[in-house]
Amino acid sequence: MNKAFVLAATLLVTAACTEKPFEGALPSPHQLAWQDMEMTMFCHFGPNTFTGLEWGEGTEAEDLFNPTDLDCRQWVRTAKAAGFKGIIITAKHHDGFCLWPSPVSKHTVRESSWRNGEGDVLKELSEACAEEGIKFGVYISPWDRNDPHYGTPEYNDVFVQTLESVLGGAYGPVFEQWFDGANGEGPNGKKQVYDWPLFNGTVLKLQPQAVIFSDVGPGCRWVGNEEGHAGRTNWGTLNIEGFTPGQGGPSRESLNEGDRDGAFWIPAETDVSIRPGWFWRASENDQVKSVQHLLKIYYESVGRNSLLLLNVPPDTRGHLHEVDSTRLMEFRAALDQIFANNVAGHVKRSGNTWTVKAQGPFNRLVLKEDIAKGQRIAAFTVEAHTAEGWKTLTEETTVGHKRIVLLPQTETEELRITVTESLAKPLISEIGLYQDSIYHE
Repeated sequence: MNKAFVLAATLLVTAACTEKPFEGALPSPHQLAWQDMEMTMFCHFGPNTFTGLEWGEGTEAEDLFNPTDLDCRQWVRTAKAAGFKGIIITAKHHDGFCLWPSPVSKHTVRESSWRNGEGDVLKELSEACAEEGIKFGVYISPWDRNDPHYGTPEYNDVFVQTLESVLGGAYGPVFEQWFDGANGEGPNGKKQVYDWPLFNGTVLKLQPQAVIFSDVGPGCRWVGNEEGHAGRTNWGTLNIEGFTPGQGGPSRESLNEGDRDGAFWIPAETDVSIRPGWFWRASENDQVKSVQHLLKIYYESVGRNSLLLLNVPPDTRGHLHEVDSTRLMEFRAALDQIFANNVAGHVKRSGNTWTVKAQGPFNRLVLKEDIAKGQRIAAFTVEAHTAEGWKTLTEETTVGHKRIVLLPQTETEELRITVTESLAKPLISEIGLYQDSIYHE
């Protein structure tokens, strides 16, 4: 046998055996499925829809909530057509009003004259989601400006019963439980000491597949702003020891960028509204974000290893307004056009370098890591082959679930991607090259 061949084979086996194993945090199957959704819709709906307030007082009359033509199927059809995979509804905002007949509250749809007190927004929305294959999620604020127990030890048990009435099976599977960390005064002027372990434990007992959102997860984290941008560096891991949701959360920088050495897999969710406010107002009908603005948000959220949660608030009819739904269709059409044609051809890997044949001009590079095995890439360079040799187009940082790199207009036969820093052997699972003639920075 050829001695050189034996030596080479021995070196390969030795290298494989001595390769440093990945020691970082890993996502759960539910977190992987959550991040694969990429875009979900937020629907802020409640008494504030009718008052124009962002934070209700908790003293609003129940009859104030009176949508004239609630059509949750219209919400879901619109979301599906726009490419959203799930909807999260503000089942209970800070004012305490419940969009379902909560058994532990007297401030609900049951006490309103809407549908003669027989209405249930959660029932209608969850059924519409099930019909269309869209996942159903809920926002339930622990802050309650109406409940007389708020600010007392008894309230934590009341809130658990609130969670149980929503998550106990009446509305089917819940893909995400959204916890706002706001903690203001209740009707008695007191603040509540939230029992977060109890709240999270209740969610996971009743809906073990649900991804729990808060500043410290445990399922996913706030991105640290409401403008629609994740960090250019964005790790899916976070250190949460000593932190709590709300005022006790990690720094805005940590929330925005994650922690490279984070002990827990808690990826970022980018929540932003299609309008200036979170609840619908007629005065904002001419201020819905443009397609250009939505594309910028997409590139800086989904394109930076984050899930995009875009708020599209229903109006007083109980419809997604025509301006919003039209803009969503325009946004969808733009994405479909941009990512219709992948001009990446044959890919060859040599060590930590991937060389890609380009079959046409491009200005967008899409990379994905196999994050089931951990987020590993910390830095990479992108080069194009020219008559003068290799020319650097950009130097970037993390990849994660998906990274969309905005490149200058490029025509080349070959593109080279080199991972210059990683926590373990880099595992790129997808490379795409696309031409965007719509978005302009």
